[in-house]
Amino acid sequence: MLGAKVIVTPKGGKGTGMVKKAEELAEKHGWFLTSQFETEANWKMHEKTTGQEILRDFAGKKLTHFVTGYGTGGTFHGTAKALKASRPDVKICLLEPSAAPLLVSGIKTERKPSGAPVGSHPAFQPHPVQGWTPDFIPLVLEQGLSMHDELVQIDGPESMKCAKDLASKEGIFTGISGGATFAGALKVAAKAPKGSSILCMLPDTSERYMSTPLYDQIQADMDESELEIARSTPSFQLIPGQEPTLLVAA
Repeated sequence: MLGAKVIVTPKGGKGTGMVKKAEELAEKHGWFLTSQFETEANWKMHEKTTGQEILRDFAGKKLTHFVTGYGTGGTFHGTAKALKASRPDVKICLLEPSAAPLLVSGIKTERKPSGAPVGSHPAFQPHPVQGWTPDFIPLVLEQGLSMHDELVQIDGPESMKCAKDLASKEGIFTGISGGATFAGALKVAAKAPKGSSILCMLPDTSERYMSTPLYDQIQADMDESELEIARSTPSFQLIPGQEPTLLVAA
């Protein structure tokens, strides 16, 4: 819509394939490479903005835990640095998919001089939490790991269940990564001392996940119970085999 070219790299290449393609294009055309997985600007912006916003919102209030997953690691690194500097007692809880236990494995990512990954991490397996945990440990994340107090693993089904529960029970329409973050917060809450105050952020929206497994159980057309309701209006006649997929009542 904005006029950009969208280049989709092969699934088999995983995240490292995406990075290599970006490097190739930048070198060939002289384009700017953001290097979001390596640049200090990533986490420093969260230290100056996200972290400070949290500190302002919790000024004079109790905050015991901050719970977050990681993609590039920028939100975790920068926010944790800001919180630890001003409120060192806040526990930083880091989440990763149980299917891709990169940090749990203890195996480091081999890097190029730029800090970018040489190849795929041996502990990586595909997982449904889009936006979380590429197939390497980002340098931005690695440089901040000393600040986390707990590492919690989250699986795909519980991530999607939490996303659906947030929508149906709380009216919060988040995606799989938002559900995963909330699932992690629930796990932390189950073990935290009574009276703890736990923060997790859900910077996501469910609309972008409609073609993913999150919506596998959601039918596009009306089911039989919905068709029955539609037919109950005397002035609204449905022709068999031509039922509409959407009804709008003014």
